[in-house]
Amino acid sequence: MNEKAIEYRHDISIVISGEAGQGIQTLEELTATAAKSKGYHVFTYSEVMSRIRGGNNSTEIRISSKRVDAYVRRIDLFIPLNERATDRFRDRITENTSIIGDRGHVDCSFTESGCSTLYVSRQEIIDEAGNIRYFNSAVFGFLCGLMEINETEAGRILSGRLKSKDESNLKKNAVALAIGYRWRRDPSVGGRIALTLAPSESAKTAPRFYGSEAVGIGALAGGCNFLSSYPMSPSTEVLTFMAAQAARFGVVVEQAEDEICAINMAIGSWYAGGRAMVTTSGGGFALMCEGVSLAGMSETPLVVHVGQRPGPATGLPTRTEQGDLNLVLHAGHGEFPRAIFAPGTREDAVELTCRAFSLADRYQVPVFILTDQFLLDSSALAPDLDTGRLSAESHIISTEMGYARYAFTESGVSPRGIPGHGEGIVCSASDEHDEGGYITEDFGLRVRMMDKRMKKEEHLVRVAEAPRLYGPEEYRVLVVCWGSTVTAIREAREKLKIMDLSVLHFRQVYPLHPETAGILSQADHRILVENNATGQFGRLLTLHTGITFQDTVLKYDGMPFSVEEVADSLSRILNRKHSGGEKK
Repeated sequence: MNEKAIEYRHDISIVISGEAGQGIQTLEELTATAAKSKGYHVFTYSEVMSRIRGGNNSTEIRISSKRVDAYVRRIDLFIPLNERATDRFRDRITENTSIIGDRGHVDCSFTESGCSTLYVSRQEIIDEAGNIRYFNSAVFGFLCGLMEINETEAGRILSGRLKSKDESNLKKNAVALAIGYRWRRDPSVGGRIALTLAPSESAKTAPRFYGSEAVGIGALAGGCNFLSSYPMSPSTEVLTFMAAQAARFGVVVEQAEDEICAINMAIGSWYAGGRAMVTTSGGGFALMCEGVSLAGMSETPLVVHVGQRPGPATGLPTRTEQGDLNLVLHAGHGEFPRAIFAPGTREDAVELTCRAFSLADRYQVPVFILTDQFLLDSSALAPDLDTGRLSAESHIISTEMGYARYAFTESGVSPRGIPGHGEGIVCSASDEHDEGGYITEDFGLRVRMMDKRMKKEEHLVRVAEAPRLYGPEEYRVLVVCWGSTVTAIREAREKLKIMDLSVLHFRQVYPLHPETAGILSQADHRILVENNATGQFGRLLTLHTGITFQDTVLKYDGMPFSVEEVADSLSRILNRKHSGGEKK
């Protein structure tokens, strides 16, 4: 056994692995809640295999003195809950990793490789608590002891989570919790570990939530009162969140029989005066494309959330990727305006989802929120969240006699009425139509109607989100990204400490902000980072600006970028350039 003492300063990465059904998510929630109560910043990311049983799931919990919102490859403390828990982590467990677990769950080869092994006994739990199922409560006690949270506070957090359990069950969990604290004090186990973190009051008060909850919160802030969906991971968590909030906020939540039904229900809701959102993933959205086109022709507002996962087809249904930008950008036959947001953080998801409703309502176009499994299934504190400045804009008018739903206007945006709100008739059609909404095959009128619809693009460009720059305004190297990759890239930049390197993050990927070309052209060296195989956003940028990238960093194995991975890739690129080894 490696008897060295271990000290973690300012940041610790804990990975817990075990079978589905072993309570990993509960342990994650308990640990994150405890860390936050102490005043520590916390980030979690769940990794779930697509098999219901038979594989190992895991969670990464980062606890830090400062805000953390990114996935790291580093494992400081590894906790296996069964004998196969270490199989998929062999390349991440190093001599700097400490493993705490039962001897039957720890591969002896790790001990031989130099990592610290801290053995605890499952039998101890059976003997004192009465059942091995209380093992997780002991692990929670150990982690609370490590964070110097007193046992009374840990017991309160645990009983709060288990409030539906009977008194006998609560007592047995308390016994297991005490065993965990005993492990922490044991000189041969937890006594060899020191954790040096600085708590803060801001972490105690900052809200902590998952990306899926952030999308739902943004929808509620945007006035969403109808949500239709057919379940599909990873977007299903948005559906379940909205269903849980339905009664409180007066939202009708409908699990449709299929995706085609879901999008058409949302269009019908907007037509009748509702504010609807559809939540889906790539395969489900593929079935919705005809509905997207219907919204484009009928100029019906529409908000669609697409949680990306690897394809084609079913692909890796529980993993992450940024592979559906082209799908969403070109979805629907024919030509019509649209806008696409790509939040990078939970604050972004709240703000941009709310804004999607106002933008869709104002310009009567489909607006998309493009997230991914990494953002949706990870949680972090959001100290900068300010929902007070969010508002739900409505642009419905009361109609008068002779009302024309598609009246020609200078802006291209016709006043939108809804049936029963005023004296006018609201006629809408999926065919080409005249100003009143009645079907026409007048070719000249067709051209005028197309020009009217497409004119909205000018307004969407004018109000487009500007990309955000992280780093000096006078940069030589510019790392370009979109969506959730920004968290790992920003932390990698801080780690590298390259003074003339900045990160440009696009929260809106279409239409592009008018100053995009100017911002990109300032850099001597542009590096594109995307979680897909072809650099979809980079191609879009080149198409619209003519500007190319000297280097790309692409990842498409189903996992998110880690901070170390980005830092290493950028270092290799820049070292090659400085050594004169770049290709001519």
